[in-house]
Amino acid sequence: MNSLVSRGSLFDEFFKDIAPGFYVRPLHGDNLPAASQIKVDVKETDGGYTVQAEMPGVPKEDIHVSIEGNVVSLRAEVRQMDQQTDGEKVLRAERYYGSVARSFQLPADIDAGQAKAKYDHGILTLTLPKKVNNASQRLTIE
Repeated sequence: MNSLVSRGSLFDEFFKDIAPGFYVRPLHGDNLPAASQIKVDVKETDGGYTVQAEMPGVPKEDIHVSIEGNVVSLRAEVRQMDQQTDGEKVLRAERYYGSVARSFQLPADIDAGQAKAKYDHGILTLTLPKKVNNASQRLTIE
């Protein structure tokens, strides 16, 4: 599906091959990152899960985590800061504005009330305790 969204043209590829050092693509030529570009490591213990997700360059205020049952969703707002002063011309800008999101399912339900999140040096660390299911409960027959 990503191959359908393209900002370049046939000429972009032609000139890139002919004169790679002389051709400069227009501003904002790259697409937003795909969901798979949020790299995650998931580890399980008896009590829960630890998730580490790479989100470099994103302020913690722009990261959103939601938990519903055993599904964890990560979303980040990515902002490009174009800065141009008098007398300078931007030849290439690969940063962008938009959001990227990723969801994944864990084997057991998460206790969202006890979950914790920490963001340090571009790594989001989630501590997700498993929801304690009460042992089978005997029903009274009426």
